[in-house]
Amino acid sequence: MKSSSLKVGAMKLVAVAALSLAVIGSAQAQEVKIGFVNSDRVLREATLAKAAQSRLENEFSKRQKEGEDAANRLKTAADKLDKDAPTLSEAERNRRQRELVDQDRELQRKRREFQEDLNQRRNEELASVVERANKVVKTIYETEKYDLILQGEQVIFAGPRVDITDKVIKALNAQK
Repeated sequence: MKSSSLKVGAMKLVAVAALSLAVIGSAQAQEVKIGFVNSDRVLREATLAKAAQSRLENEFSKRQKEGEDAANRLKTAADKLDKDAPTLSEAERNRRQRELVDQDRELQRKRREFQEDLNQRRNEELASVVERANKVVKTIYETEKYDLILQGEQVIFAGPRVDITDKVIKALNAQK
């Protein structure tokens, strides 16, 4: 398995080297302008992204608190059952255990629903930020006459001269 991973890594390195040689070769004929954007950083630092995160927290904080409270009540009830178990009849102990199982099942269902709803809204919010960021990148690409702009996740190494992430964040922050 490791050998396969190393082969893939070596193939990527060869591809990057070939691309670099092609760029260097063509750079002698004409200047090639390349940039890259670290999209993770844009999604962390741009004001739009922070506002989206804040909206999500406001929208879901009440439900999260309700879930935490329900989990605490369930734990308290389970602790009480453990404490009272020696003095309870078998029928009463079984009844309370079934109640706890039902409450736990309901809590797990609500947690799954909460997580699904949160993930859906997060994806909606991020899609909006990504769409606007892509428009900003396209504007920078066109106005500054870039030949190629890469997304940061595919870049192994990049110098600060080609990193346009700060420009993208600044332009996004300037939008209202």
